[in-house]
Amino acid sequence: MRSASETRAAILRAAEDLFIAQGYSTVTVGKIAATAQVATQTVYSSTGGKAEILMELLIPAIEDPSVARTMRQITETEDPREVINATAQGTRQAHEGHWQMLEALVPQCHAEPTAAAVLAAGNAEFMKVLTLIAERLRDLNALRPDLTTDKAADLLWFHLGQDAWFSLVGHRHWSFDDAEEWLAKAAKWALLADPEVER
Repeated sequence: MRSASETRAAILRAAEDLFIAQGYSTVTVGKIAATAQVATQTVYSSTGGKAEILMELLIPAIEDPSVARTMRQITETEDPREVINATAQGTRQAHEGHWQMLEALVPQCHAEPTAAAVLAAGNAEFMKVLTLIAERLRDLNALRPDLTTDKAADLLWFHLGQDAWFSLVGHRHWSFDDAEEWLAKAAKWALLADPEVER
């Protein structure tokens, strides 16, 4: 007999597999229960409904430890190019480590209020991190003179945020290596007064 924690883990695994394979909107709690080999009521009592399960599945990606590693690297370097390289690497790791789930589930989150709220909160936290990175570039006197810190953070979002990875890797089928290299170069040209990269 499975413990409560094992049952919960089985339900989350089943839900993730089903959401990815069939799409969030078509999966019922009954399907999740059948795949996890539990009663439907057990799904509700262990994890909540579909929205709560989706929220639970998204949290590891939103709270990925690559963020803390990236911030340590950024505070330890005096080279603004390395700040951007570290940011590109960190955002790549956060997306690549959860890619199958993010690519399948994030587009579906907007139609689910609970999941959309979790995603919005995650994006807000991500924007705070990007603002700290923009401030670091400012403190290194590295930003183009026409950029405010807020605009620099927006450009980091544009070049290294979720949509950039979805566009190149998801839609255009670039490798993560190629995408990381190009996005880092593009971010340097967009943000730095002296990017020192080849055109």
